[in-house]
Amino acid sequence: MGRYVIRRLLQMIPVFIGSTFLIFFMVYALGDPVAALFGDKAPDPATVARIRKDLYLDRPLWEQYVHYMGQIFQGDFGTAFNGQKVTELMGSAFAVTLRLTCVAILIEVLVGITLGVVGGLRRGKAVDTSLLVATLVVISVPTFVTGYVLQFLFGVQWGWVRPTVSPDATFDELLLPGLVLALVSLAYVTRLSRTSIAENVKADYVRTAVAKGLPRRRVITRHLLRNSLIPVVTFIGTDIGALMGGAIITERIFNIHGVGYQLYQGILRGNSPTVVGFVTILVIVFLLANLLVDLLYAVLDPRIRYA
Repeated sequence: MGRYVIRRLLQMIPVFIGSTFLIFFMVYALGDPVAALFGDKAPDPATVARIRKDLYLDRPLWEQYVHYMGQIFQGDFGTAFNGQKVTELMGSAFAVTLRLTCVAILIEVLVGITLGVVGGLRRGKAVDTSLLVATLVVISVPTFVTGYVLQFLFGVQWGWVRPTVSPDATFDELLLPGLVLALVSLAYVTRLSRTSIAENVKADYVRTAVAKGLPRRRVITRHLLRNSLIPVVTFIGTDIGALMGGAIITERIFNIHGVGYQLYQGILRGNSPTVVGFVTILVIVFLLANLLVDLLYAVLDPRIRYA
């Protein structure tokens, strides 16, 4: 296992370099950070030249990238156009988005897997059909529609929760945004769990466990569920990074100043250091989440061994 982890970490290095260089290229080569800094104003050419030199933008792109990566390894992600350190923005934004993602993942796992097991064990019956229809509706409705509807009903019409999240963004305030963020993924988890359970319920090892007289709950949890969770875990692992980086709509609806909000503001204002810095961290999150998923395979299925 240790050798496998080391090998996977080494494999992540070229993936990290390739991904971050592609991001850096798209942001800096396809746009002009200095022009975005001044907006509609026409700056003095001497001022522009000085700023380009200070920001290392007068060098070839590959030298800019090497210089930027050297700064990152020293913990310096640059400075946003408002003069604030990007690391300071990360400290507040990732803390909020991490709490929001934890709420969303918890809802996704508990509700999605439970509904999937119920549907899979009752395949073809009314409960299973209802779940398939409901999940199809959830997948079909855009997130911004679901978000605004739930915000109006729970926050404005009934007053059960705050319509917007306070700057503290406590866990109880993030329950409704977390539900909105998790709904589409929850539907996919339900369908994946349902399909996997329905396929494995007729497997030989399940028949053997039933023939031995094991309790139904133990057959489902210890035998059927563990082997059926592998595709679900794969989806959830890749979904962690997607939820953190793709929460732009949810954070905009509920006024949450997280990663999605900062990325939106960075793209809108052409704030290149903010965009590249945040996406670089998201790349690391994706890579680590995929490694964690691979390691969980061996926990769920003892037949899987890593050399």
